[in-house]
Amino acid sequence: MDYIYILGGLIGLFFGGELLVRGSVGIAQRMAIPPLLIGLTVVGFGTSTPELLVSVDAALHGVPDIAIGNIVGSNIANVLLIIGLSALVWPIRVTGATLRRDTVVMVMAALVLVPIFARGEMGRVMGMMLIAGLVFYLIWAYRQSAGALIEAVDLQAPRSVSISIFWVIAGLIALMFGARLLVDGAVSVARGFGISEAFIGLTIVAVGTSLPELATSLIAAFRRQSEIAIGNVVGSNIFNILGILGVTAVITPVPVASRFLTFDLPVMIGASILLTLLLLTRPVIGRGTAVFFLVSYLLYVWMAQ
Repeated sequence: MDYIYILGGLIGLFFGGELLVRGSVGIAQRMAIPPLLIGLTVVGFGTSTPELLVSVDAALHGVPDIAIGNIVGSNIANVLLIIGLSALVWPIRVTGATLRRDTVVMVMAALVLVPIFARGEMGRVMGMMLIAGLVFYLIWAYRQSAGALIEAVDLQAPRSVSISIFWVIAGLIALMFGARLLVDGAVSVARGFGISEAFIGLTIVAVGTSLPELATSLIAAFRRQSEIAIGNVVGSNIFNILGILGVTAVITPVPVASRFLTFDLPVMIGASILLTLLLLTRPVIGRGTAVFFLVSYLLYVWMAQ
């Protein structure tokens, strides 16, 4: 039953995230909200909703390692696994300064977690500071006419407002049930096999909540739309740190295990810096780099046990 819970949770998160994003975009478009603003807010929050519900659910039910591991693991998987797979499908060509700017923001957001994790707990004040940082970033990116996330709005959204609202409600319900099933199943499996809850959160749960990003980036890669593939990942990583961790900490303070500070967070920071350096120094992320990313992710998973 635990594996059925995990499978059902992953399915609920994937389809729930899809319905929520498409329905939200449909409503926003009917309300004549600028496409850029939709990309920065609706799509950004929508694809990160699985991480939000899983982390909040885990924190409220006394499983902080899954709450933190979900976010840190998702960001690591976004860079090493999703960009690796996307570049393996089709080499990613990077153009424009906005995407490079957003990767720098991603690295800075990751570095902010070092003193927070060193305290051993994420309290409500820290959570509000992270959320404030996200608001500042969104305003700044909008004023700078950021284009990294705008093309992610190119979705088949329903034209009817009523259908869009139905999709949003259905998506939220699917996400809530999916989050509960995934957390329950993952915790049971971890305890049954003597595996740490942190490892489950960093791997199975993290990859599960990153399914919307994986689907979006792979589709973009097959369409040879490089900036969507990588911009989706960068935007999601920023939202995960500043938004998801921030909201989770505001709802309930979250204790942070020492392993996140000494091992997992440095890996996340290192992956973020590596991606930024590649974008600043190379016009193309080719298949050789993609293989390196994928092997690095497998090595991380092996060492994280």
